[in-house]
Amino acid sequence: MEFLELPKRTTGNRTYGLTSVIDLGTPLEELKSILNDYSSMIDIAKMGFGSAYVTPNLKEKIELYKRYNIHPYFGGTLFEKCYHQNKIPEYLMSLQDLGIDYIEVSNGTLNIPLQERLDLIAQIKKDFCVIAEVGSKDSNKEMAISQWKDEIKQFLEAGCQYVITEGRDSGTAGIYEKNGNVKGNLISELIKDIDSKKIIFEAPTPKHQMYFIKEVGANVNVGNVKLTDVLVLEAQRCGLRSETFYLEDSECKLPL
Repeated sequence: MEFLELPKRTTGNRTYGLTSVIDLGTPLEELKSILNDYSSMIDIAKMGFGSAYVTPNLKEKIELYKRYNIHPYFGGTLFEKCYHQNKIPEYLMSLQDLGIDYIEVSNGTLNIPLQERLDLIAQIKKDFCVIAEVGSKDSNKEMAISQWKDEIKQFLEAGCQYVITEGRDSGTAGIYEKNGNVKGNLISELIKDIDSKKIIFEAPTPKHQMYFIKEVGANVNVGNVKLTDVLVLEAQRCGLRSETFYLEDSECKLPL
């Protein structure tokens, strides 16, 4: 069906309007079925937290994602575990052996100094597409809006392709209050001063996703999307749900 006037979505090898899913152990055969139908709606696949290290059929899963032109990568917690045990060189070698070309540099669990993260990005950006994450997984840790802006800008200037705003898979930390509400003032300030095409907003529930679609536009970059919610998200982006019903091309705030 192609007779409705809907917000124009980016397609193909997108550089924005990204949907980044979180894979928390989807069995290989089930994943094949999901990607057979919905792969065109997915751009990036994160194997959540450190789960990639114990994922059965890891190589096959990576190859499956790549077959559908989806970029697989491992969660930032695995990066932090390797950093904590001084195993970053081994980690990088493993990624290359597996054919992974995306890497997340985060400090959601550890307090890794900003300069150390920037130095590491400078070293690895020639071999990987680097995604940095800003924000803590600890809901009791608060960052000033100015610090959010400063870190995001420094990561982009250092050569990161994208920066993720921490939200956890629960939507209760980072850019969210403990009760799951979005920190609206923070988001408003971020998209005012920074190119939102370079930010991936972690939004693990349809409610969170609708917020960013309405605030940023149909082609907002959204992360931590459950594989089972991919179709729901795409329908929301296209104004095909009550909460985004009146979203029109003129309201797609990211210029095409």
